[in-house]
Amino acid sequence: MIPPIARRFVAGESAAAALEHARECNDRDLKVILNLLGEHYTDPVDADDAAREYATLLEDLAGTGLDACVSVKPSQIGLDVSETRFRDNLGTIIDRADEHDRFVWIDMEDHTTTDATLDAFEEFVTARGGGMGVCLQANLKRTREDVERLADVPGKIRLVKGAYDEPATVAYKSKERVDEVYGQLLDYAFEHYDDGIAVGSHDPVMIDRARELHDEHGTPFEIQMLMGVREDAQEELAREYDVWQYAPYGTQWFSYFSRRAMESRKNALFALRAVLGR
Repeated sequence: MIPPIARRFVAGESAAAALEHARECNDRDLKVILNLLGEHYTDPVDADDAAREYATLLEDLAGTGLDACVSVKPSQIGLDVSETRFRDNLGTIIDRADEHDRFVWIDMEDHTTTDATLDAFEEFVTARGGGMGVCLQANLKRTREDVERLADVPGKIRLVKGAYDEPATVAYKSKERVDEVYGQLLDYAFEHYDDGIAVGSHDPVMIDRARELHDEHGTPFEIQMLMGVREDAQEELAREYDVWQYAPYGTQWFSYFSRRAMESRKNALFALRAVLGR
């Protein structure tokens, strides 16, 4: 059972609980991106099981009328086994999404996975003619080229600042530099993308910049935020824009919650006070 403090960040342990969370979010005008927790599977059986769970989730979503989609991690569905396993399992998920007209996001992991992830995304989204999106991380020095590469490819990109502790050889390390690059990537994307941009950020400065760029270029965009983070702002923004809440679920909730709680001193202190009952 997930304790209340972790329940702020995790939609439950089962698909049924996740769908109920999506229903509650929709009632607050929030759309939902569902993610089954788990990553870095080296056993092909685990990777295949995860792909089947996503396929079942997409079946469960069918007919619910819920404004929800799924987001998958490459290492969860086989990339740490082989690129072939990853692509086969991604294909299974996409086939089921096609049957039920659901969007599929591909999360981005550490820099060693970027090429395989983008190559698979470009191949599948081109064949599908859209209906998919991929995450790009502003802290990686390569990302400007990746954003330019995907400008004429159907589908969406989700721009985030980047959560992985990457080496300085491939990533910008200062917050100021990452913020600067993120803003530049927004500028480029709003000018060159037609199918839409997802602003994956809780930073009010970046969200305001995206709103201004939308007014200037008319490019469709959405805002994506994590479950449990700035939820008041999510509801306020949803009165005017499409806001998608990234809602993870599953039995592997503890490691995810630990990362969320330790992302900042503020969250860590909040978690400690909750545990101590203060």
